[in-house]
Amino acid sequence: MRPGFRCVFAGGYLPDDPLFVYSPPVSLSPPAVMSMWAGGVAAGSAAVAWWQIVGPGYSWLASSVTLLLGVTAALGSGSAFAWIGCGLAVLVIGGSRNPRLATSAGVAAAVAFGIAAADAGALAALSGAVFLGGVSTEMMLGHWYLVDPRLPRWALRRLAVAAGVGAIVDFGVLVGLGVFPWSAGDAAVGIGFIVLAITTVVLLVGVLGALREEGYAGVMSATGLSYLALLTTIGAAVVGRLLVDGSVLS
Repeated sequence: MRPGFRCVFAGGYLPDDPLFVYSPPVSLSPPAVMSMWAGGVAAGSAAVAWWQIVGPGYSWLASSVTLLLGVTAALGSGSAFAWIGCGLAVLVIGGSRNPRLATSAGVAAAVAFGIAAADAGALAALSGAVFLGGVSTEMMLGHWYLVDPRLPRWALRRLAVAAGVGAIVDFGVLVGLGVFPWSAGDAAVGIGFIVLAITTVVLLVGVLGALREEGYAGVMSATGLSYLALLTTIGAAVVGRLLVDGSVLS
């Protein structure tokens, strides 16, 4: 190997050339993650609004979470699309008694945040939004079921399935973008990523199992498992993108 080959890329080396600028397939930044997350929650809340199974209170809750994540992303990135997404989240809050308006504004907000997260890679932004948004919406709606246990459970099942599919697809996207192989120094972090991803899927399967149980206890168990799944989801989404971005232990 010639001297000067020091820039590591996917287990190989690139020339230390001042004209060469390495751009990873996923550029991880807190605003990008927040935009992804906000877009996923906006899409999930739009789906719940379309189903018309809960009152306006849930839309206020979900849209407030979307707004909190979105403002964080907008302040960090200055993206006009992130601010547009925030404005649409406010519109959902104001129009929560109109399911069509809440659904349309929620979908539009998801699109705006998706564009704002494009720096994270278009495909990775989409899979991450489904992953983070599905689990987050599942957890919030599960808590709403604790307020009104008479609500139908099929909505929670759909969200759990969507989150599980999102977890598997997001893992596959990150693998395709080069999350493997790791350098020796990143091995522990890489193993942690795999454990977090698998644990998330196992917890979501547990959610589906808990929802098959009769009575209030089944929903309580499903909600608790979805809360744990949210924690592992955040870890898997962030750590996986750190590995692809090459920011781990750098």
